[in-house]
Amino acid sequence: MLLAVLHGAMLSIALILPIGMQNGFLLSQGALQKRWVGALPALITAGICDTLLVGLAVFGVSAVALHIVWLRDAFGAVGVLFLLYMGWGTWRDRTKVHPDQSASAWPPGRQIKFAASVSLLNPHALIDTLAVIGGSALMYTSRGDRLAFGVACAAVSWFWFLVLVTVGHVAGRAAVRRSSLGTINAISAIMMWASAVYLSYVILTFH
Repeated sequence: MLLAVLHGAMLSIALILPIGMQNGFLLSQGALQKRWVGALPALITAGICDTLLVGLAVFGVSAVALHIVWLRDAFGAVGVLFLLYMGWGTWRDRTKVHPDQSASAWPPGRQIKFAASVSLLNPHALIDTLAVIGGSALMYTSRGDRLAFGVACAAVSWFWFLVLVTVGHVAGRAAVRRSSLGTINAISAIMMWASAVYLSYVILTFH
């Protein structure tokens, strides 16, 4: 069981470290919220979504999900449209930022919707989680080992999301003092649009 835990932790670290859309979003929310707890809706939603995907991957749904091509493409298309829409809203907000207020901070509902979209509607993330983690879990025949493997993968996600929000918040407080929250919003919007383009590429080429 210890081997399964170490395997799951190392694999999850390798998959989650690159700064993609999900990680970038958590960093930006940590930076833009006036209080650290203000970014908790994004953190908790991302953690729950990753845990759900890991559970699906480890306990056998991965093979089915990966072979439903139209469903994967539909999720991807919704993700692209949502990223374009949210990117436009964030780009507009860049001109409304004032250094002594949190006008650019996203409310909980908006955080939850966007965190869920970048976690569950991202074909690249689905492939990574369902294929890589799900495929790796197949080497464990006992339910206990597979559970340990999955728990380790999910725990790494939660810990990393906590680190991202905390680092973003610390950096964001410095950004407020430099009156550069508008720049953060602009960068976030560009990241969203770039991710939409990348997702479109994944949808068109992954067949």
